[in-house]
Amino acid sequence: MDQGGRVVIPKILRDRLQLCPGHSLEILERDGHIEVSPAPASITLVRRDGVPVALPEGELPVLTEEVVRSTLEHVRR
Repeated sequence: MDQGGRVVIPKILRDRLQLCPGHSLEILERDGHIEVSPAPASITLVRRDGVPVALPEGELPVLTEEVVRSTLEHVRR
């Protein structure tokens, strides 16, 4: 952490998580640890042919096979 309190996320992690400059992050404190994760996407509900549809507010990262595999491994632990 630098003197201004800023933390740099290593490039290998940014690439793996598809984080780009400007993406929002959620920062939590749990059991004395800091947890940083991509913030949930904001959505807007609209109706299409009478059916509610969730649309993202902004662009979402591409869902790659690597991201899916990593997520599955994480939730199975």
